[in-house]
Amino acid sequence: MRRNHPPKLHPSPGGEISNGSLTPGKSRSWTDSPSAAVLADQPRHQLRTAILMAYWLFKSEPEEYSFDDLLAEPRQTTGWDGVRNYQARNYLRDVVQVGDGVLFYHSNANPPCIAGIARVVRPGHPDPTAFDPHSKHYDPKSDPERPTWYQVSIQAVRKLNPPLTLPQLREIPELAGMELLRKGSRLSVQPVTPSEWKIITNIAGSKTRKTR
Repeated sequence: MRRNHPPKLHPSPGGEISNGSLTPGKSRSWTDSPSAAVLADQPRHQLRTAILMAYWLFKSEPEEYSFDDLLAEPRQTTGWDGVRNYQARNYLRDVVQVGDGVLFYHSNANPPCIAGIARVVRPGHPDPTAFDPHSKHYDPKSDPERPTWYQVSIQAVRKLNPPLTLPQLREIPELAGMELLRKGSRLSVQPVTPSEWKIITNIAGSKTRKTR
């Protein structure tokens, strides 16, 4: 993904920023978020019936776009563009909502890690890079009248310093069922359960610092 101009911010219905942390509101209609496959099979009109707050993990290669890059953006906000997987696209278009919490994950890093926490400030909307012939994410088959690819906009909440590395996450028994740790899991947008979110943010705890 790459930077976009920051959008107009929308109020968060499910959470608030308090002391640099994302304070959960009510979670969506599932107790623990279902697997990626289960969510992807839901009819589109049913996906928006879930209410208030959910949690996600977004992957980005730090050499292309890092959490520090997000911190450097105006309003520390960017459009999460360049997603070209249909299942991940469905999450961005149909499920992710304003106020949701995001674990910003550096993939293909040494080691891979959760580098920061963000929140969603604009729900799914067409990804403009799909229509830009100068973008490496350009898709000539994507019609602006019937867009194929979508993005959400996120805003930085906290940087994890130090970050939580993939080896560290694998050592936590309570995270054994996390989508990120599942063998063969490669999806760039993944659901995170409320219990997983709580464990990870609690571990981060005092190791994190507020954004500027």
